Amino acid sequence: FLARAQAGPLARLKQQLDRPVRVLEVGPGTGAVTRRIVRLLDPGDTFDLVEINQEFADLLVRQFTDNPAFARLSDSANVHAVPLQEFVSESPYDVIISGLPMNNFSSELVEELFDAYFRLLAPEGTLSYFEYMYMRPMRKMVSGREDRGRVNRIASIMTNHRRQRRLRTSWVFVNLPPAWVQHLSGTVTG
Repeated sequence: FLARAQAGPLARLKQQLDRPVRVLEVGPGTGAVTRRIVRLLDPGDTFDLVEINQEFADLLVRQFTDNPAFARLSDSANVHAVPLQEFVSESPYDVIISGLPMNNFSSELVEELFDAYFRLLAPEGTLSYFEYMYMRPMRKMVSGREDRGRVNRIASIMTNHRRQRRLRTSWVFVNLPPAWVQHLSGTVTG
């Protein structure tokens, strides 16, 4: 259900556009959301995956050679084992889908990641990322002062981006734990 919500903008875009789409997945891990994305893409579409963990990146590369559902995209899919901040693309993306656990990072890294998202996203594009419902407030209740400060800074960064760019929020109650999927515009809207 979470993968469907994250890939929702891609599914809608595929119905609307009469051209190949450019998709970037950030932090695909072992490929749970990737499997949903692969079902939506056609061989002419561009699919880049940025995964910093080399073992996960190698697993994904093998998927594009060994798994028939993935292999049909092998000519247009590329796995990049680099930090997102260092990733460079020839053209902006129509859709960016992120599986990164922002609440686990420093506020400085979260800001760098959002800067990279919007550097790589087309002005008319959509960024989709998830966050577990009420995780930051719960984390603040059980954390020490330093971690509460970090979580508050992350909340501020993410709230500012949502206020400026939110297109919609998908609520995924059937996920464990329940999650929100935030869909942000490549252009400031508010």
